[in-house]
Amino acid sequence: MMKIEKGSLVQCEYELRVVGGEVLESSSKTGPISYVHGRGKMLAALEERLVGMSVGEERKGKLSGSSLSTGVPDVAVPRSLFPKDAPVAVGSRFEAKDPKGRPLQLEVKKVDKDTVTARAIHPLEGKELEYRVKVLSVRKPPPVPASSAAVLDADDLEIVEPSP
Repeated sequence: MMKIEKGSLVQCEYELRVVGGEVLESSSKTGPISYVHGRGKMLAALEERLVGMSVGEERKGKLSGSSLSTGVPDVAVPRSLFPKDAPVAVGSRFEAKDPKGRPLQLEVKKVDKDTVTARAIHPLEGKELEYRVKVLSVRKPPPVPASSAAVLDADDLEIVEPSP
């Protein structure tokens, strides 16, 4: 029986919630999720806990807010993409849109004359989460073209406004 490892095509039922509170995602609403393990569709911290599981196994636990990150490397963004009147300083945050138009928050790590180095912040970063997962299937995925890899490129960003 196959076990979940990097590159496995996994189908599972799951629930993700803030500890003691709101359900963030649940397959009871959307149906089982299918993903390729290690390609960034699931939270990296959750993927780590699923390694080695096989069909029929269930697992639940907690994820530390400090372990939740996008896994995307820092990106150098041309200063010209930021609003001219915006105070761009180390630690400041900006709302942006990724290449697919989804909202994204960036935190400034370094400011140079023409370039701002920033990191993408996961919207759940800092929150304590509970998860429940049941593995429905594990198999080898079909090949994926190299051009479909998820990479954050400064040319694809649109800086919208400073974050509060």
